[in-house]
Amino acid sequence: MIPFQLPKANIPEPIDPETQVWAAKKDTDRKQIIDLLLKGDQVLVEDRFQTGLDLLASLKKNVFFNHKNLQFDEERQKRRIFRDASNRLLIPVEKQRIALKNAPEIGWLAKFYPENEVFFLPLPQIQGLNSSWQWYVKGVHFPTLDVEIHPYYGVYFPTRFEHLIIFDKWLKNHRLKKSSALDLGTGCGVLSFMMLNNGYEHVLATDINPNALISVQENAVKQQLEDRISLMQSDLFEGCNDRHDLIVFNPPWIPASKNEVSGGINDAVYYTDHELFTSFFEDAVHFLKPDGELIIIFSNFARINQLTDHHPVENELEKGGRFVLAERQTMKVKAGSQHTKRVDRRLDEEVELWVLKKSDS
Repeated sequence: MIPFQLPKANIPEPIDPETQVWAAKKDTDRKQIIDLLLKGDQVLVEDRFQTGLDLLASLKKNVFFNHKNLQFDEERQKRRIFRDASNRLLIPVEKQRIALKNAPEIGWLAKFYPENEVFFLPLPQIQGLNSSWQWYVKGVHFPTLDVEIHPYYGVYFPTRFEHLIIFDKWLKNHRLKKSSALDLGTGCGVLSFMMLNNGYEHVLATDINPNALISVQENAVKQQLEDRISLMQSDLFEGCNDRHDLIVFNPPWIPASKNEVSGGINDAVYYTDHELFTSFFEDAVHFLKPDGELIIIFSNFARINQLTDHHPVENELEKGGRFVLAERQTMKVKAGSQHTKRVDRRLDEEVELWVLKKSDS
């Protein structure tokens, strides 16, 4: 592995224990607490971890009451209200452990806050730390890899695998030169490890999120692939110098709303404007070898939910003049869980794999 100084991880910011808060216990009037959270006040859970979970459930029921026929943007607005209010529900942490009865043990607290004696964290962030710790310890199995990936905190990893399956099939049928590949926005690194397992000699994995680079490095060491993968903290092609046989880009598929929070995992899901794709294609042509291939993994999700009629790859092929289409594959996405009351907005979704080559013009 090319020498790389790992950046400092992004972690939840501890809240000063001197912060003014309201107290909540099992017997505290629940409606009063919900009203305080929605109004903008902060509330501290003081007795049991379950009290916090119960309050969170009540808040969710209050916000999403009678939401069955909401449009996607309306549902997203409800989620924003819930997100903002739920992050005002605080949990006490003392000596790297949650200071409530029957609270889970979360290893990240000791790793991230070794010098913080007493502080608060919002309950949703505690939940995120807890679930992340479970995945980090247990690992995530992907059908396209023989080993589990152990994603670091704050790193996006796929929970649906159609786009991985379609890329894996393409890799297995790919017979062109496999010297070097560039994985832009690597996330947990699953695409990088797939390329390495399918014959690519070397992969440069980049991401703007420092936690993603920490995650990929740890997993590369576990898989004994550290000599074949390099890391770089970068926004798109920033800092890149070399040309590659293959460039892979799995960008966010959903346009962000005006109130969407940017940063971290959200940047792997939502894009703020079409300039992301314009900049990508403008630069990609300069970092691809003459006979190289550019792969964009995308989805029709935004279109079928009427969030946009713009398709970045189609737009580039129609107006850009830099690339021509070599291949396009699609795969139907499986229906969502039947155990949720939320509308399944993926019923007609297809993932798309676009293979582009440089234009001769």
